[in-house]
Amino acid sequence: MTNMMGAGPFITIPLLMSAMAGPQAMLGWIVALVIVVCDGMVWSELGAAMPGSGGSFHYLRQAFGPERFGRLMGFLFVWQFILSGPLEIASGYIGFANYAGYIWKGIARSDVVILITVVGLINIALLYRRIESIATITISLWAGTLLTVLGVIAAGAMNFNPRIAFDFPPGAFDFSLGFFLGLGAATRVGIYDYLGYYDVCYIGDEVKDPGRVIPRSIVISTAAVALIYIAINLSIIGTIPWREFVPASAHPESNFIVSTMMERLYGPRVATIFTLLILWTAFGSVFALLLGYSRIPFAAAESGYFFKTFARLHPTRRFPYVSLIVIGAISIVAGFFSLGTVIDALIVTRILVQFIGQIAALMWLRKNQPNLRRPFRMWLYPLPALIALFGWLFLFSTTAVSNPKMLVYGLLVVAGGVGIYLATARRQGQWPFDLAKSR
Repeated sequence: MTNMMGAGPFITIPLLMSAMAGPQAMLGWIVALVIVVCDGMVWSELGAAMPGSGGSFHYLRQAFGPERFGRLMGFLFVWQFILSGPLEIASGYIGFANYAGYIWKGIARSDVVILITVVGLINIALLYRRIESIATITISLWAGTLLTVLGVIAAGAMNFNPRIAFDFPPGAFDFSLGFFLGLGAATRVGIYDYLGYYDVCYIGDEVKDPGRVIPRSIVISTAAVALIYIAINLSIIGTIPWREFVPASAHPESNFIVSTMMERLYGPRVATIFTLLILWTAFGSVFALLLGYSRIPFAAAESGYFFKTFARLHPTRRFPYVSLIVIGAISIVAGFFSLGTVIDALIVTRILVQFIGQIAALMWLRKNQPNLRRPFRMWLYPLPALIALFGWLFLFSTTAVSNPKMLVYGLLVVAGGVGIYLATARRQGQWPFDLAKSR
């Protein structure tokens, strides 16, 4: 839940409302919830059956053969993760800079670039060491997040106006091509808000009774965060008329919508306090993400499935410093783009290899390894898997139509990964070239 929350609910409301120009955009958030719940069952079955560290990296390798096609899929997962992981971290940097704009009046674009760079470097510096008390750090960051969330929800509940919240524009539910493209954009924002529902799977070998705990963790976390998100969303749009911050690109105050809300309700002093809390929450999220994400390329390289340089440990402090620096540096650069661009690129990058790949892995295992021990079996199989598959394809296709550059970007990421893998595999005599030699 710590990774799922972060700064997401405080920075995406304007984008969500702008996607469909009105509160009907909440429908995209609901569609995202359906996709996440169904996809969560995919993660639950795979995580319970193969509770090893690495999550998707582990599942894709094992499902498709660790020395055959699984080598390519494992490499592609880490390859796309080198790009998508920093995008997720960058969204936190962007949110931090946006809310800093409430305190730093008249912040210019050049100032934003400098601020993101400084915050990113501080994040790397804090993690450039062996972390001995990560539990204490995580709890303190989570406490700040909860305090902020509960404060926003309480303020919204006491001042909620249904006329403002449900002020639908004319033709809000006109089921045209534009409606479905807008729905796709709103759903991508919703998916971004939920990202992290599967994080327990990345540490599966450290979970007690994974067959029971992993599915429950995913279900309970998703349900709890869904309730929190809908409360925050309604708190904001039930207090500030959506027309005042839509489209987000034309309203600078949308960058710090919660600060604006608190200023209207309780004055600038309270708004400043909540802005500082949101800055704490944003930094806490990027700290946790960079800590966890820097370990994934390291783990893959250490097991021989990614570039060896990422397996290097600091000579004295024994942490994966190369992976940390690379992920951290890419995150800073990605923070120079707009939040909408970062979210679209993040979702598109993960759809093809990770999300759709895992659905294929689940179905492949069901067919070819029916006797595999499965402490958790997907309810109503294969319906949830098919719903999740349709949902990911819907998001990918609507992104391709509304922003063809993102389609090209996603395909280039996959094609580039395949090309690099084949070149490396041929040089090292690995699959598929080892099979050709053995013939």
